[in-house]
Amino acid sequence: MITGSIVALVTPMHPDSLEVDWDALRNLVDWHIEQGTNSIVAVGTTGESATLSVAEHAQVISVVVEQAAGRIPIIAGTGANSTREAIELTQSAADAGADACLLVTPYYNKPTQEGLYLHYKAIAEAVDIDQILYNVPGRTACDMLPETVLRLSSIANIIGVKEATGDLDRARQIIAQCDDDFALYSGDDATARELMLLGGNGDISVTANVAPKLMSEMCAAALSGDADRALALDSKLAALHSSLFVEANPIPIKWAVSELGLQTNTLRLPLTPLSESQYEVVRTAMRSAELI
Repeated sequence: MITGSIVALVTPMHPDSLEVDWDALRNLVDWHIEQGTNSIVAVGTTGESATLSVAEHAQVISVVVEQAAGRIPIIAGTGANSTREAIELTQSAADAGADACLLVTPYYNKPTQEGLYLHYKAIAEAVDIDQILYNVPGRTACDMLPETVLRLSSIANIIGVKEATGDLDRARQIIAQCDDDFALYSGDDATARELMLLGGNGDISVTANVAPKLMSEMCAAALSGDADRALALDSKLAALHSSLFVEANPIPIKWAVSELGLQTNTLRLPLTPLSESQYEVVRTAMRSAELI
């Protein structure tokens, strides 16, 4: 089982051409491994999946897998609101050697719970790779209920769920009703510590993009049941958890990563760079975590 601090990796881009900066991407992979990140999600929401072409999407996953070279597990973001497209992306990630795939609920078209079940069942049956469900209704306008998660957990290669609502009562319900070998990951940095102390397995994190060592240490403490140490570490990160969402993700985190000199602050439209009025908000949070 993949556990611990799992970074939802940004996708660096060149400022003039807006093409993917492959050198910066490879350097980010190496840096995260050196800093103790336990796993990487390539091309999730934070990786700007919505603005990459299918070919770019597949290539980013392939490059991240190649650069990691088996040192840590790589999870490929392969969700789509078309089941056929999700199958295509998931097969491509499996062919590239990804360890697992993360599949966001279909966005915009608002499927029923039965539609969600059949969507994920079809992908699982079509592609032989471990698959993690991803529920983030604040972005997708689609909420996968715990009852649907339970139904899907009985499919052999559906191995877990990323729950990004921040609802700890929902987390308790999923933990209580699913088997012990079904993983529950937080998708909400602000409540991730509490979720892991409840019995969750890790955090798929935005904050880890700039504070990988602290996030890895916090997750390790929470997973071991050391609530006091987890709280102490998480207190240093709390301002980051908040400030990295002063504008839509990944706008603030891309600016923060650029402040560390790891990439340029470049996004593709319709995303725009962080407003100057928010610079000091994010800088202050970075200082509180002793990153700058």
